[in-house]
Amino acid sequence: MKKLLVLTLVFILAACSVATPSEYDQNLKNWGDANLTHYRFKLSLICFCVFTDQMPLTVEVEDGEVVSVTNQAGETVVPSDDLYQYYEPYLTVDRLFAELGVVLSGEAEEVLVTYDSTYGYPVDVTIDYIKEAIDDELYIQISDLEVLK
Repeated sequence: MKKLLVLTLVFILAACSVATPSEYDQNLKNWGDANLTHYRFKLSLICFCVFTDQMPLTVEVEDGEVVSVTNQAGETVVPSDDLYQYYEPYLTVDRLFAELGVVLSGEAEEVLVTYDSTYGYPVDVTIDYIKEAIDDELYIQISDLEVLK
């Protein structure tokens, strides 16, 4: 009887942990619930990369599409730019959540995320793909998010 009680308790606790949304899931829901269709933000990608001097980028998004990207010098960054492919996965909050979902599912050994308390978007992300490797870390920061509509 005692074993049955313990097994029942284990199954109940397991079911509760499955039903509880992760921090990622809860913040993704908060972002979706905010229903921001037109916004602008500053994006910084910090790594051992050639484009770090371009940061922060100012990105405007409307209806899930990138409207404009400018670098810190105020120059427009277009999709034909050689470095655009490196920025592209992070140029909307939805894309950032998608990339974050991939690394959280096991692509990286360590991921640290801080979320915005109002809208739920990631404001600081630290990704260490291989803990013992040097120069593989990526730090992503979103700041100054401004709702335009």
